[in-house]
Amino acid sequence: MTPDSFNFLAGLVKARSGIVLTADKGYMLETRLGALLRREGMPSLDALALRLRGAGAEPLIAEMVEALTTNESSFFRDGKPFDHLKKLLPRLAAARAPGQPLRIWSAACSSGQEAYSVAMVAAELAPLLGGRRVEILGTDISREMLARAQDGLFTQFEVQRGLPVQMLVKHFRQEGTRWRIAPELRAMTRWQYFNLLDDLRGLGRFDVVFCRNVLIYFDAPTKTRVLAALAGQVAADGVVYLGGAETVLGLTDRLVPAAGERGVYEPARPAARAS
Repeated sequence: MTPDSFNFLAGLVKARSGIVLTADKGYMLETRLGALLRREGMPSLDALALRLRGAGAEPLIAEMVEALTTNESSFFRDGKPFDHLKKLLPRLAAARAPGQPLRIWSAACSSGQEAYSVAMVAAELAPLLGGRRVEILGTDISREMLARAQDGLFTQFEVQRGLPVQMLVKHFRQEGTRWRIAPELRAMTRWQYFNLLDDLRGLGRFDVVFCRNVLIYFDAPTKTRVLAALAGQVAADGVVYLGGAETVLGLTDRLVPAAGERGVYEPARPAARAS
């Protein structure tokens, strides 16, 4: 693959997803796009770059971007955000007007384990939420992952990653060698194709946003843009959960770390903002 072809393909990926591919990631293109090249009868990534420069290439571009998206997820991943959520939801429920649902967004939701983990937390807390409805939106740029999430069917390996046995028995039904999430939890969730680089305002306001282990793939200007957009969509007393290796420091003053918590950020009070 020539440097020109790499720069062209990497530019497409960044423009469509925000993911930054540095020059040392050529192997990633070779590995993840191999099946696409074989199917399309293309001998090389140079041939792919040439095809994508032509007319009618949009479906193939979308497929390429999806193939290069990292879809890593597990139930109750990293643990601590969900421990914090257990304390947060009753407080948010008490502060909301009667009949107002709690809205939670799982951004870059992959195959749905994060969103369903949130649903399990909400179900366990139901007596403390006063019957308040919980609405969970899962979004991703991979239509394949969204279809899997909506189906709610997981392998034995997937349910063994982070899911306590008692929750598996309580909230899943076995179907052959796989496990399907309970209907009442699926009813809490909605799934939608969405790109974090697009205008978030159409999604509405959220009480809680999970956007974990996503920013690590972006450059600093894109991180700043996404964080500012997230801050604009979360309630004043809500929170944004980021990955343990992610931070808002040096990127935005619209979100500030929650006291004593790692990876938990709150909207800054107007007086606390630098601008």
